[in-house]
Amino acid sequence: MRTGVVVQARLGSSRLPGKVLLPLGDDHVLAHVLRRCQAIPGVDVVCCAVPAGLADDPVAEAARQSGSFVVRGPEADVLERYRLAVDALGLDVVMRVTSDCPLIDPTVCAAVLALLRASGAEYACNNAPPSWPHGLDCEVMTASALRRSARLAERSWQREHVTPWLRTHPGVARANLAMSPAISATAVRQRWTLDTPRDLAFLRAVFCRLPRGSAGWGWRAPLSVVDAEPALLQINAGADRLEGLKKSMKGAA
Repeated sequence: MRTGVVVQARLGSSRLPGKVLLPLGDDHVLAHVLRRCQAIPGVDVVCCAVPAGLADDPVAEAARQSGSFVVRGPEADVLERYRLAVDALGLDVVMRVTSDCPLIDPTVCAAVLALLRASGAEYACNNAPPSWPHGLDCEVMTASALRRSARLAERSWQREHVTPWLRTHPGVARANLAMSPAISATAVRQRWTLDTPRDLAFLRAVFCRLPRGSAGWGWRAPLSVVDAEPALLQINAGADRLEGLKKSMKGAA
């Protein structure tokens, strides 16, 4: 079965414009995400799904320079971008990772992929309900389930956020990978994603403290950093991990 990771990326961002190409550690944000995705065991190809407009040409070029395949499609209809990528790459299984997660852990992603295959589910994730730090989120689905959602999802927010239809439709078999409860009790409140200047400040503080190279890719490395310096967590504390989805749903009401 051909398995691919599709990373959605664009320059537009209301709270932090151009965030995916901002410097972080020894590279830019998108390069970190794509490099880690390329290291996920069991993945055949990594693709960056980029809006078709000229404004996002720098994102497409950066993705190519990072060794990823690029598919272009509608800016607002991100679900259609995923459908185009699945068809272009001939995928049987697709993993969704967003470009604002530079601490994404290849081993966690591989475990979600393994869960999909072992459970026989059509959709698997590690955030339903959340138990990992926000920024380790990944979702895996069969290509047939993704195509079905692309045909049937009608609301604009379902298409912008790609997987709400799969996460809620009663006819979809789902599975979730939970973090160990003993660790999750504190880890789930941590914010390792990039949406605001405060998130960028937090991530830059963490990256400069991580072991260099792939030694710092596992989730235990950043967790150890913040365990040693709990004050780092106050840099971007208090944000709602569902803020983007809630904003889209409110705007569509």
